[in-house]
Amino acid sequence: MQHGKYRFIVGFLAVPLGLYALFVVWPFIQSIYYSFTDWTGLSPEFKMVGFDNYDRMFHDDIFWKSLWHSLLFALVLPLVTISLALFFAFMINVGGRRRRGGPVISGVRGSSFYKIVYFFPQVLSIAIVALLFAFAYNPDSGAINALFRGIGLDSLQPLWLGDPDLALWCVMAVLVWSTVGFFVVLFSAGMASIPADLYEAALLDGANRISTFFRITLPLLWDTVQSGWVYMGILALGAESFAVVQIMTTGPGGPDYSTTVMVLYVYQKAFRDGQAAYATTIGVALLVVTLAFAAIVMRLGRRERLEY
Repeated sequence: MQHGKYRFIVGFLAVPLGLYALFVVWPFIQSIYYSFTDWTGLSPEFKMVGFDNYDRMFHDDIFWKSLWHSLLFALVLPLVTISLALFFAFMINVGGRRRRGGPVISGVRGSSFYKIVYFFPQVLSIAIVALLFAFAYNPDSGAINALFRGIGLDSLQPLWLGDPDLALWCVMAVLVWSTVGFFVVLFSAGMASIPADLYEAALLDGANRISTFFRITLPLLWDTVQSGWVYMGILALGAESFAVVQIMTTGPGGPDYSTTVMVLYVYQKAFRDGQAAYATTIGVALLVVTLAFAAIVMRLGRRERLEY
């Protein structure tokens, strides 16, 4: 059985690792190289400038604003999204009342329908979601302010995306709405695999729903929660945040850079301002932030594996 084992492993791994190195690792290496040049992204000619781009980045106020906004996305969005998804999944799978003649543990009535409702935003493109909410946030003709007027709150007519204090939180709310359903389905699948005997024994011992969640459900789902946390953080730092900010906000990234995130700033410097080298420098900083976020979550979330 050991004969030819390593040739067999290498034969299977060579192609996928080669593709990964070509399309993932090599572009990162190129970005780091270009960050030490003055490349515009349009001309084939450029020269080495050393750490000038990094020095410029550290003195760039807009960069620090975008970094702070990206960190807020990475901290707040996973916390809110994962918490809501765990609550909804728990109610769907475990939180229902016991029915006469039925199992001790069951979800709320219509749980299958709720799963479809929660997952529905995943069917829509993030661009479509951003456009829909951009119309909803419109201060004059949007659905949200129209609802306030309809219930007699005419004095409460926020500018939403036009208010620097509200715009970032409005964008975050859209990302939570569009992603929570995916994690509801993910956590529901994990909870469905937990033996009902564990819940029944806990309830017979006098545990309530809250205790069963923190003592049984969450520990047994911890690996899934940890992976979901990293995945959500990467979404918040990457393409999802770029799409909603680019489509929904004025500028985009406004007003007054109040919604500018790092990935949007990279795009603007590269394709709007023709400063590809400086954009790759910010991209390297974004890579460091993303890797640090994943490493911290994996380190803080490490615990003994539970089996059942």
